Amino acid sequence: MSNDQIIIEGGGGGGEGSLSRSSTTILIAPSNDHHHQLPPVPVPPQLSRYESQKRRDWNTFGQYLKNQRPPVPLSQCNYNHVLEFLRYLDQFGKTKVHLHGCPFFGQPEPPGPCTCPLRQAWGSLDALIGRLRAAYEENGGLPENNPFASGSIRVYLREVRDFQAKARGISYKKKKKKRKMQNKPTSSNAHEPTTTTFQFQSS
Repeated sequence: MSNDQIIIEGGGGGGEGSLSRSSTTILIAPSNDHHHQLPPVPVPPQLSRYESQKRRDWNTFGQYLKNQRPPVPLSQCNYNHVLEFLRYLDQFGKTKVHLHGCPFFGQPEPPGPCTCPLRQAWGSLDALIGRLRAAYEENGGLPENNPFASGSIRVYLREVRDFQAKARGISYKKKKKKRKMQNKPTSSNAHEPTTTTFQFQSS
């Protein structure tokens, strides 16, 4: 019986010949014979911070390729597109990189402001390339065709690191020695956090 109703009518205290009667409606729930409880929906495991960042970076790079004129299919992407993408991201950087003509060139803690541009820290770019290199192969790309693993990308990152080291007065060799003795670096001047979210502007 589904959505059954039983109406029970009884006297309202008026006696046998009374015309006034009251009624009570009782709803009976449907039988459970044909009503099965749905199994709980499994909750997908929450992505780690690294996996979430990798997915965002991959989507950002894909959107960057789509906004090119003409759009670049991912299958035709090469290391030149990756280099252009890294240079494009510099406009969202937060690292002050002093130019050769700046009086603060080579000073890790300049005493005042200057007009030198902001750039992406090399550590952030290096971590970004690592995530994109992994995402490329996870999305079906062949390791031998991985544009993020190109030697040209490694050369570019090394040049960015060396120039930023000179411009900001940072010795990365000393930092490497310290990291062997300590689990965490004691200074944030070497490079910025490596999980950077890039704001994307469509052209």
